[in-house]
Amino acid sequence: VQLQASGGGLVQPGGSLRLSCATSGSIFRAYVLGWYRQDPGKQRELVAAITSRGSTNYADSVKGRFTISRDNAKNTVYLQMNSLKPEDAAVYYCNAANAATGLYYWGQGTLVTVSS
Repeated sequence: VQLQASGGGLVQPGGSLRLSCATSGSIFRAYVLGWYRQDPGKQRELVAAITSRGSTNYADSVKGRFTISRDNAKNTVYLQMNSLKPEDAAVYYCNAANAATGLYYWGQGTLVTVSS
């Protein structure tokens, strides 16, 4: 299973980035897709998730600033990050999870740096 994440980079506080995660059609249709992030020395935390039906869930710290969405034609999930703060800096990971089977997969991380 491949989850190809991209879009990280360096941005100033208050700026925006969009992360992308492409996967196969079978995974895209059947799994909950999400973005997690991890700082060195900290636990990986859920940032946002979206179900196959489009229901979304966000961490309180990003509500109103981040938006998760999915493009069914491209089998891609996006994380639009606006009003970025230094505390948003982390390695962001794409995740696909199927609660029914217990299977889950991780993409490679993409680094987001928020600094002036």
